[in-house]
Amino acid sequence: MPTVSRRGFLKLGAAGTGAVALGGLGFDLVQARGVAQQLRIQGAREAHSVCPYCAVGCSLVAYTSRQPDGSVKLLQIEGDPDSPVNEGRLCPKGATAMQLATSARRVAQPLHRPAGATEWQPISWDSALDRIAANIKRSRDATFVTQDANGNTVNRCEGIAFAGGAAYSNEEGYIATKVMRALGVVHLEQQARV
Repeated sequence: MPTVSRRGFLKLGAAGTGAVALGGLGFDLVQARGVAQQLRIQGAREAHSVCPYCAVGCSLVAYTSRQPDGSVKLLQIEGDPDSPVNEGRLCPKGATAMQLATSARRVAQPLHRPAGATEWQPISWDSALDRIAANIKRSRDATFVTQDANGNTVNRCEGIAFAGGAAYSNEEGYIATKVMRALGVVHLEQQARV
C-alpha cells in the first residue's frame, strides 16, 4: 500500500472537494471543454498595436477576421501579454479601445456647425481642410509678433496653440513640430503632459 504524505493528502482532499462542489453546482466539465473550442477569436488574425490614449505605450493585440464580403471585422482588442510595458494589463481608458473603433457614436466624417445653427452638418474632407487652413492663416496674420517690447526680433505667432497626440510616432511628432515652428507657433504641448 503506497504511503500518502500529509501534503499529498491535503491536495487530494482539496481536489476532491472542488470536483464534488463543481459537480453539485451543475457544472458539466465535458461540455465546458466543448465550449472552449468555439472561441469568438478562433482563427482570427492578430495585429499588434499601441494604445492611443497616453504616452506610456501600452501594447494592444487586435483580433480581426475577414468577412464573406471581403471586409475586415474587428472582433476584440486586449492587452498584449508579451509586452514589457503593460504585461497584458490595460487602464480603464485602454480597456475601452474597442469602442474607439466600433462605437455607433463614432464620427466618421468631418462635421461643421455654421454660426447660429443648432445642428452639425456633414462636409467633405476638402472643405474641412480648406476651412482649417483659412482659420490658421487668419489667426496667424492677426497675432503674429515680429518684435518684443525690447525691440528684439522674435517672429512668433501667439494666437495659435498646438497639442500633439500621444499616439504619434517619432516621425509624425517631428514633422508636426517642424510645421508648427515654421508657422511661428510657440505654444506647443503634448497630450501626455495635459
